[in-house]
Amino acid sequence: MSETLERWGSRRAFILAVTGAAVGLGNIWRFPYIAGENGGAAFLLVYIAFVLLLGLPVMMAEIMVGRAGRRGPIQALGTLAAEGGGSPHWRWLGAFGAFTVFCILSFYSVVSGWSIEFLVASINGQFSGATAQEIGAGFDAFLANPGLLVFNHTLFLFMTMSVVAAGVAKGLERLNNLLMPLLYLL
Repeated sequence: MSETLERWGSRRAFILAVTGAAVGLGNIWRFPYIAGENGGAAFLLVYIAFVLLLGLPVMMAEIMVGRAGRRGPIQALGTLAAEGGGSPHWRWLGAFGAFTVFCILSFYSVVSGWSIEFLVASINGQFSGATAQEIGAGFDAFLANPGLLVFNHTLFLFMTMSVVAAGVAKGLERLNNLLMPLLYLL
């Protein structure tokens, strides 16, 4: 059976995708708050140390496994272990990674649903002249509306699935080339 594997169109596209994954919504949405609550510059130094000591090696390992395995995480680790004469149980590490991504998506999809709601509200000018208390009350009202929460969550998941279904070149790469420069402008 012949399998066609997609590849990134350019190194730039791959770097934009990795940067987007590394920065993530948490670093934009929650990082300033956490840094301010935990010592500002001191927290930033500890954060950078952990990124360099833990995050960078894990990211490099993921990139190497992805390049060598050219499959999903479960199949890539199983195949590479078999080729190296190792235990086929390495695939369970890939399954753990896939489960971790699922857990992260379950959090990000909720927060992204909130973001959709507040992006629309911002575009409509609903925050113009509003106090922090009024905006907070609006968020509380939004959280009290399960229909709207489910709609925004489903909308975000549909948008995500549409991009992934389009593939690497027509989905992820095209969207990264548009959105990542906007992130740098922020």
